[in-house]
Amino acid sequence: MLLSRRTAIKGLLATSVGALTGASAYGVAYERHRLGITQAALPVSGLAPALDGLRIGFLTDIHHSSTVPADDVSAAVRLTLAQQPDLIVLGGDYVTFGNRAFVGPVAELLSPLRAPHGVFAILGNHDDDRDMPAALAARHIEVLKDARTRIEIRGEPLELAGVRFWTRRPEDLARVLRNAGETVILLAHDPRRLTEAAAFNVPAVLSGHTHGGQVVIPGVGAVARRRFPILSGLGSRENTSIFVSRGIGTVYVPMRINCPPEVAILTLKRPSQI
Repeated sequence: MLLSRRTAIKGLLATSVGALTGASAYGVAYERHRLGITQAALPVSGLAPALDGLRIGFLTDIHHSSTVPADDVSAAVRLTLAQQPDLIVLGGDYVTFGNRAFVGPVAELLSPLRAPHGVFAILGNHDDDRDMPAALAARHIEVLKDARTRIEIRGEPLELAGVRFWTRRPEDLARVLRNAGETVILLAHDPRRLTEAAAFNVPAVLSGHTHGGQVVIPGVGAVARRRFPILSGLGSRENTSIFVSRGIGTVYVPMRINCPPEVAILTLKRPSQI
């Protein structure tokens, strides 16, 4: 017997709603906790041969809260340490909406992080300017708040320039980058700073903020994809490379779909070696 058009449409809608409900349940109960390691080679123009192969552990968008439990943060710390990176970078948004109840706890959860050349942090849009950096600094994590630091590795200098989420004006970025050496990496929570980094000929940028879209619908993609030059993974503009991490936690809704959380291990490479 042939189905009527109305019956067919009802069946299609019921199937779609069922699939969406199932995907949402999966995203809440499982995928948002399915933390993994992402390995990527980050091309850095002008990279000194001695720095080729340097490995950076990159954790961002932790969002420790009532919906992002301590177990998820501890798992990210354990995964990072197991990879034994040369240095570690924290990319901001340690809590959600500046919730002070989680500032001390998340800093304590991150305190076991250690690397031969240090652990460095920047601030995201959910972090306040006082309590969060103080809590991290008390755990021996160096916070780069519109500041730059220089590390000597194998006899070669590597500079890390960290900017706050709200530091956007080109002149403010220029002040942080003034007189920087040849190998400088910009740590900017927002990947939209790629525009300014390319204008200043910064070799590489590490960012988060996007959560990779967090909810990526097949055939549609992520709602946020048009707002950013790159939503996740590797990208470039002119001579500047960027890596954008999907991050660890969630915000607004405790769900991830087709976008699992990650700890990134980035290996610096001269472009000719990739």
